[in-house]
Amino acid sequence: MAAHKLIVASLLLCCLAETCYGKVLFTSLKRTLDVTASPKLGQVLLAGEDKISGTWVLNKTFPAGTDSSYKTIKLKLCYAPISQRDRAWRKTENELSRDKTCPHKMLAMHYDASNKTVHTFEWLIKKDVPQATYFIRAYAVDSNDVQVAYGQTTNTNKSTNLFQINAISGRHITLDICSICFSAFSVLSLLVFFYIEKRKGKTQK
Repeated sequence: MAAHKLIVASLLLCCLAETCYGKVLFTSLKRTLDVTASPKLGQVLLAGEDKISGTWVLNKTFPAGTDSSYKTIKLKLCYAPISQRDRAWRKTENELSRDKTCPHKMLAMHYDASNKTVHTFEWLIKKDVPQATYFIRAYAVDSNDVQVAYGQTTNTNKSTNLFQINAISGRHITLDICSICFSAFSVLSLLVFFYIEKRKGKTQK
């Protein structure tokens, strides 16, 4: 009987933990961070080569103490709606544990509540970032790594300040040059081989 009660209590604690930490809704977060990024509207960047720089700062219109639980600022690269269409694996969900809008981690920066200045960041676009249209979002998380606030470079409808990233093609100019040289060498070797064989034939006659 005691064991049964222990199991029930454990299940209740798990459910409570999930309620506290696993069911954070995006609509419950306040947009307390102002975020900017260097890409201009419609700009095309190249994965593996270009960098994104920007800033984030606490919006000072909120009451003092709003950021008392902030411990870390996590910057993420997020899909714009046009790049989510017909792609269930990029679908936006209100429940953040299931949301696929922002799968690409950029940077994590310590939050100092006493420092209200503008913070800057710079990030080299990773080579494995797929080709799509993006914006940038910042989450403020607490000591339990739970999202408590956010900010983003676009509007609520995610239709402004969007930029595109083109994926690397897998080809490189050095490889192309090597391929051309190898092909030319192969053709030249074949011609030399036929010339030598022809000379041998004439010598034997």
